[in-house]
Amino acid sequence: MATALPILLLNGPNLNTLGVRQPDVYGADTLDDVVTTASRVAEGLGYPLTARQTNHEGVMIDWIHEARGAVSGIVINPGAWTHTSVALRDALVVPEVPIVEVHISNVFAREEFRHHSYVSPIASGVIAGCGIAGYDYAVRQIAAILAAGGPEG
Repeated sequence: MATALPILLLNGPNLNTLGVRQPDVYGADTLDDVVTTASRVAEGLGYPLTARQTNHEGVMIDWIHEARGAVSGIVINPGAWTHTSVALRDALVVPEVPIVEVHISNVFAREEFRHHSYVSPIASGVIAGCGIAGYDYAVRQIAAILAAGGPEG
């Protein structure tokens, strides 16, 4: 049996500060905790996981372009780029794989500017307000879409 292509886990700006930045909003878990949990879930479902984080939008876009033909799906927490980046949205259609958008906090219970996402309309799913468990759910959703042979799978 061929090895499945990895699920790509992308985290945007400031997510490298999880556990330090606003723990009352984002909790005490770190980005390493996120990656450990998501990797365990992905591997249990038969997928390797590749995790990356950057505070540089162009770097994120390059990673997304490189994902075409190289990954099974993308789990992304775009951070603040969710609300500001048409360029990120446009890049996310390039790989032609299922995408699940994740937000640790409930963005709809926060400031008004956080209520709009450029990513949500092209995502296969959106998970918000579930803490880092949202990454677990997102990996499971990617696997379910692929197992069902969905339109992106």
